[in-house]
Amino acid sequence: MKKLFLSLFLLSLFTITTFAQKKPNFWDDVQTIKKYDQMYKPPVNPVLFVGSSSIRKWDDCTQIFAKYNALNRGIGGAVINDITYYLNDVVFPYQPKQIVLYVGENDLPNETVTPDTVLNRTIKLYQAIRAKLPTVPIVYISIKPSPSRDKFKEKAVASNALIKKFLAGEANTTFVNVYTLMLTKEGKLRPELFVEDMLHMNARGYAIWRKAVEPHLVK
Repeated sequence: MKKLFLSLFLLSLFTITTFAQKKPNFWDDVQTIKKYDQMYKPPVNPVLFVGSSSIRKWDDCTQIFAKYNALNRGIGGAVINDITYYLNDVVFPYQPKQIVLYVGENDLPNETVTPDTVLNRTIKLYQAIRAKLPTVPIVYISIKPSPSRDKFKEKAVASNALIKKFLAGEANTTFVNVYTLMLTKEGKLRPELFVEDMLHMNARGYAIWRKAVEPHLVK
């Protein structure tokens, strides 16, 4: 009997450990978001800002876009496939009247990822959104020129061009090119728009985003 109990205990422990090891990326972050939603009711039919850390770290997003009923549900570190995976958690439950999307920059450092990869992942994400939200306006913010990722410049520029071309043929979509807006007139990088890691933006960087995005938001 003791041996049977021990065997069942070890099997249970193994199952729990295996799940913990195989949890999808950002599982805990998403569960935290869902718990937060249980504690504080999110706005109804918001303009939903979703994507990677450049969205998550837009700390005053909901304040500056309050008249648009903004909701921030960024996931720091996410790649495109992560957002696709969590659509049922961080997009669809809110029934957004509009989606503002920034994701793709974190895909670039992967050596196996090409501009076509970024495009195809973006198309997959877009189609997954459209399957449930066929007419909701989508604002796609282009990959930005982060100094810390300057070695991926060609990949970023090519990815932006491919995605812009794809979205041009889709209804209710807007491509916002922040890449050129965040460069000097000579096309040089602007480190002053970023915090110390030269990847995430400071208030000056977000001010550029606000000016570029706000004209496309719906009340």
